[in-house]
Amino acid sequence: MLWQRTLINIKKNYSTISARVKKDIKIPEVTNLEMAVVYEYNDIYKTDDWNVYIINNKKVDLEMMVIVSQGFSDTKTTSLLRKKIEKLPANSFAKIELMQPELFKLNNRFQVSFFEGNTLYEKTFLFKENTLKEGALREIPELKKRGVLAK
Repeated sequence: MLWQRTLINIKKNYSTISARVKKDIKIPEVTNLEMAVVYEYNDIYKTDDWNVYIINNKKVDLEMMVIVSQGFSDTKTTSLLRKKIEKLPANSFAKIELMQPELFKLNNRFQVSFFEGNTLYEKTFLFKENTLKEGALREIPELKKRGVLAK
């Protein structure tokens, strides 16, 4: 009986502490960061390719960036791809990966984590199924290329 009361007290204390800790956690909002899928000509292979870019519109460098991408639907899931960028300078962009058109029929999620100063940020970008197509291309000024933006 004593051990049951002790267990109940532990559960109550854990719930109280857990609620206090959650209340104190502040998750900062990510602004001025965009992701784009761009349709562009590849000079090396003489092909038109779809490439994924991350765009830093901030006035500060972003460090230790990790991007995890995955395609998914109700019935299919692709392998996880991971990409690390040590430093993405202020007002710049980086090509992340080549994207195969077969993936356009899936939802494509890109989870981005990075440090801005000493603060860790996280943002998820989602390109919904069947939204990546030539008819949806728009000029992306930062890249000076045509693509589809997810903010």
